[in-house]
Amino acid sequence: MTQVLEDDALAETLDAYRSELTGYCYRLLGGASDADDAVQETMLRAWRGHRNFEGRSTLRSWLYRIATNVCFDHLGSAAHRRERPMGLGAAQPPELDHFGETLAEDRWVEPVPDDAVLPRAGDPAQVAVGHESIRLAFVAALQHLPPRQRAVLVLREVLRWSAAETAQLLDMTVAAVNSALQRARATLEDKAPTPETTSRLPGEAWRDQLLERYLDAFERYDMDALVRLLREDACLNMPPYSMWVSGRRDVVAWMLGPGAACRGSRCIPVRANGSPSFGQYRHDPRGGYSAWGLVVLEADDAGLVSGITTFLDCAEWFPRFGLPLHLDD
Repeated sequence: MTQVLEDDALAETLDAYRSELTGYCYRLLGGASDADDAVQETMLRAWRGHRNFEGRSTLRSWLYRIATNVCFDHLGSAAHRRERPMGLGAAQPPELDHFGETLAEDRWVEPVPDDAVLPRAGDPAQVAVGHESIRLAFVAALQHLPPRQRAVLVLREVLRWSAAETAQLLDMTVAAVNSALQRARATLEDKAPTPETTSRLPGEAWRDQLLERYLDAFERYDMDALVRLLREDACLNMPPYSMWVSGRRDVVAWMLGPGAACRGSRCIPVRANGSPSFGQYRHDPRGGYSAWGLVVLEADDAGLVSGITTFLDCAEWFPRFGLPLHLDD
């Protein structure tokens, strides 16, 4: 009986770190399912090895060390880094009647629910950094870094670990950590905004208002209203297809052309990747509406939509976000 109680207490203690570890692994790996698997393996290793934990570091640091090693093992065996369609080739003309090549799910940066990887409360500045650091563009940019630089940047600039703490975790010197961070920053300069810029971005209320305006225009399929919400250089892409279009004019042309079947869609807001997001349902000839895609909008600090990413594997993504696969009329 005593052993059962001890095991229950250990399980509860470890589980308290699941959300932040999932966020850490997601940033390193770029895939929600990979992050889940990495955290599960971390918990398993911690469970098996907890009796050997000597307390030379905090339990949190020990778990992060295990999670880092699990992620490094995965990254060392992965055949490809995860990407976005925009990183694989040139934009296509909007009049194409096909979505391009279909690539395997392990090639794409995947969406993740905010609640799975972010704290629900805390210091507003740190919460803002958390939201910025799971945006699709930033996570995709991280995938261009070598694994150790990736871990250094996330630990130092997202999780706010000190250089000494990071060095201890990664078995590096403080000088090596600082050097790796400088190289990581240089690589990311052209890939995505750094987390420090998040304090100047609007908060959740702003994202909710933008999503409300976008969904109002989209469900009415009012292109004039949508144009007013799109940046001039806005992009549209739909993993697992390699197709993407670039520029406000081409995005609208695609919506009125190959994407015209989206007219009359119904949408349910969700929280994904720190961004305005929703589940999209298209009319089902048999009745009601069928799941079509999980849409993540990227926006700038002026309140304009810069990217529309629709993840089309509904059987994978809708249950993860608590969305049904069918809506009644």
